Amino acid sequence: MELRARTCEILRDLIAFPTLSSDSNQVLIAYAAGLLEDCGARVDLSSSPCGAKANLFATLGPEVDGGILLSGHSDVVPVTDQDWSSDPFVMEERDGRLYGRGTCDMKGFIAACLAMAPTYAAQVSTRPMHFAFTYDEEIGCFGAQHLATDLRARGLTPGVAIIGEPTEMRVIEGHKGCYEYSTHFHGLEGHGSAPDLGVNAVEYAVRYVAELLQLKQRLRDMAPAGGRFEPPWTTVNVGALQGGVAHNVIASKAQVDWEMRPVTARDADFVKTALRQLCEEDLLPAMRQIHPDAGITLETIGEVAGLEPMAENEARQIMLELTGANGADLVAFGTEAGIFQALGMNVVVCGPGSIAQAHKADEYLALDQLEQCLTVLQRLGRHL
Repeated sequence: MELRARTCEILRDLIAFPTLSSDSNQVLIAYAAGLLEDCGARVDLSSSPCGAKANLFATLGPEVDGGILLSGHSDVVPVTDQDWSSDPFVMEERDGRLYGRGTCDMKGFIAACLAMAPTYAAQVSTRPMHFAFTYDEEIGCFGAQHLATDLRARGLTPGVAIIGEPTEMRVIEGHKGCYEYSTHFHGLEGHGSAPDLGVNAVEYAVRYVAELLQLKQRLRDMAPAGGRFEPPWTTVNVGALQGGVAHNVIASKAQVDWEMRPVTARDADFVKTALRQLCEEDLLPAMRQIHPDAGITLETIGEVAGLEPMAENEARQIMLELTGANGADLVAFGTEAGIFQALGMNVVVCGPGSIAQAHKADEYLALDQLEQCLTVLQRLGRHL
């Protein structure tokens, strides 16, 4: 079967698996494992802590360091309250586009990898080709973090990782991290007429937010010279402040939901250190002077590492050669790439489709984008 037709056939099957982050992805993973095993790959599956999901890691060629890794996430975002023109889990071709949930984000890339696997099996020799398909990228990159732990335990480090998120086949060498938190304040309820007898959790939450806003400004001043991100500094956003029950009641509970998008890991450490010092040296002593059981807890929703541009990057070099691009770019959205970079790999993000179509009703992957992806993957095989 012609390569594009085979890729579309596989993609149609992948779209039919409704691998929402809230549900299991195991049927898709089993399907992909079967295709890879059929062409001689060694396939390892690892279950999530809940047991309902799994990562796939497969290898063609020798089990040595320095291989090339093609990676994509298997989960998709919900379609609830979206106005689709067709069934989101039945792929439909219209006007040169493939419609369906996950077509561009990012089952199109996974389908292309699976369609190319038999060709790679015949081409691979001394340098292995790896495939990694993960769970729960959309809600915190938990599957990739799990996979990173497994690779460390095995002592295996591929040399190059290509993350196939939709970039319109542009080579992406950097993006900011995304760290999300909820900070909980536990005080002491009381009557509003006697504020000194209670610990107002909302007031301490406001002081915490004030510190976040000061850090927000300081981070602007710390932007690296010549930074290429837009904006070039680490950003902080306070998404929500909740607490209290009535005008005349001292609030015993409050919650601050916030995030930061660090340019570097150092910026993230700077923010977390400053907030920890504020709580330990200022807020908590004042709260516990009145109520010894008062507390502040930081809940980590997710910490997704950024992809930091590197002066030397074999992945960038390979993909620039294969795509014919003159240079690599940066993007605003996050991916699993930083997790693989932290393992010591050279990493780029490059895949078919546009992020502008991701997560929306009538998500689609243009067929010419899929063709470009297959062309690059074929060239990658010859590079092997």
